[in-house]
Amino acid sequence: MSDGTAVAGPDGALRCPWALSTPDYVTYHDEEWGRPVHGDDALFERLSLEAFQSGLSWITILRRREGFRAAFAGFEIAKVATFTDADKERLLADAGIIRNRAKIEATMANARALAEWTPGDLDDLIWSHAPDPAARPAPKTLADVPAVTPESTALSKALKKRGLRFVGPTTAYALMQACGLVDDHLQACVARSAP
Repeated sequence: MSDGTAVAGPDGALRCPWALSTPDYVTYHDEEWGRPVHGDDALFERLSLEAFQSGLSWITILRRREGFRAAFAGFEIAKVATFTDADKERLLADAGIIRNRAKIEATMANARALAEWTPGDLDDLIWSHAPDPAARPAPKTLADVPAVTPESTALSKALKKRGLRFVGPTTAYALMQACGLVDDHLQACVARSAP
């Protein structure tokens, strides 16, 4: 049982303890989580997947990510914005994704809202909420990693003000972690110093 500090993985390298429960997590942790993500469509995908994750474990979403990408036209905002009620019914019947009506409707509504934004606005808005890395000490244990921050609360409010749904402060912080706005790899974690 971990005390929340970095744990040695199969290769002997220290990692955040959550990353070692499955090989899928090790790959995601080492290669994606906490790395900067830019581009409206890429951020729309991450925002949508974080919303679908609400109330579920991330591994549930991670293992269905390709299904989500196929179902939601690669998360291209312009394409998802044209989805109809027939698409919604198709999604509700798609076993390759999480078939939650409210989350599906929110993803479609968010795409319609984002399609009205100027290209680059989503990227700019999200990244404008990145805190100063120098003001954030590296977490030593999982207990040092927050679930919500003032920045994620502000980001949530800004997204909601612009018409987006399923973007509460906790979801916003998970997005910030996943997309590299913050580096919550533990101090001793091998991925903290990765390029």
